Amino acid sequence: MTDSQNPETFSAEERKAIRERAKELKTAAGKSEDAAGNAEALAKLPEDERILGEQIRDMVVAAAPQLDPKTYYGFPAWARDGKVVCFFKPKSKFKVRYSTFEFDTAASLDDGAVWATAFAVNDDITKADLAMLSALVTKAAG
Repeated sequence: MTDSQNPETFSAEERKAIRERAKELKTAAGKSEDAAGNAEALAKLPEDERILGEQIRDMVVAAAPQLDPKTYYGFPAWARDGKVVCFFKPKSKFKVRYSTFEFDTAASLDDGAVWATAFAVNDDITKADLAMLSALVTKAAG
């Protein structure tokens, strides 16, 4: 994501995400604002990504209703005790070919020496795919 000519500089998309994260840290003032930010982050997405993001949101809410909606670097995210457990990273954010659903370090997914923390997701996501992710969200939420 960084400029290959100068690895110490951030791309425009990375700088924007960093600014959004700084804004989130400064303006976080309660769960209702966090939930509104989560909904707004989804609403701003292009239609195909919004629909996918809403499917992910519905799956997370059903699998782990104890997680609180918020944003994380401008992405829709869900947290436990203020720490992000999982988030949806839309492809348009960094102009890549697929979106991802990812787990952060607060997720309780440890499984031996190796475990997955990110999954590529696209418009063709199925109920079986969502069920697999749902089981991971339930485990991650502790």
